[in-house]
Order: sequence, then structure tokens, then C-alpha cells
Amino acid sequence: MAVVKATEEDVRLLARLMRAEAEGDGQLGMLMVGNVGVNRTRARCLDFEDINSLRRMVFQSPGGFEATQKGYFYQRARQKDINLARKTIKGNRYHPASYSLYFFMPQGECPEQWFGQWNTGRYKSHCFFAPDESECPNVYGTY
Repeated sequence: MAVVKATEEDVRLLARLMRAEAEGDGQLGMLMVGNVGVNRTRARCLDFEDINSLRRMVFQSPGGFEATQKGYFYQRARQKDINLARKTIKGNRYHPASYSLYFFMPQGECPEQWFGQWNTGRYKSHCFFAPDESECPNVYGTY
């Protein structure tokens, strides 16, 4: 069962986003980007109070993803990307992105905080950051 509403077009958009942002980090890296996207759609806090659909999350500006804002969101969703997107939409979580709302690729080490969120870990080239549970309880809610 899905933890966020998703049409087939939404699934493909999320799959494209996951590919654009993390294809170089492999399938697990792409799944973690999917976690961040689903978390942003569920959050209703911080920069994501008005993000109530996958489409709005993918194209959020400002505060959204570099792939859609800087022009490298052009590759189609392959079937394997779509399958990965479905896993995150079903609520599968992958540490360190389980409850993250942000990630980025630093030049060096991951900073302790980013946009006021604590670092939850690094996977390959990306650092992940999650809010405090009291700040964004919907992110931590059970499915």
C-alpha cells in the first residue's frame, strides 16, 4: 500500500528524479533519494508545508532539487527506475535517508548540520540530513 498518493505519471516523475539525482550512487543511492522525496511529500513542515503531491515535490522551487532547477532532469524513467520508485512510495526506508528531508554532495566531509537539520550519515557521494522528530512529526510517522 502506498504511503503517498501516486498516479503512474507521479511514479515516473519520482523515478526520473531519483535517476537524475543519484544514478551514480547506484540503486541504493537512488532509493535514498526516493526516501527524501516521499518524506518531503509527507512532511507538512519547514519548506514543505505546501508540498502535498509527488509532482509538487519534484518541481518545488525554490527549495527543491537541483535536477529540476538546473536542467539535468531530462532522462526518461526506465523500468528499473520505476520499480525503485514504487519501493519508496510503498514506504520502504533506507538508512541514512530514512527520515531525511535534505541531501547534498559536499566537496569533502559531511557537515554536522545543513539547513538546521542534523546529519544522519553519508552514502557514497551524498550526505543526508533529518529534522528533529518534534519539528516534523509526519516524517517520523508510521505507515
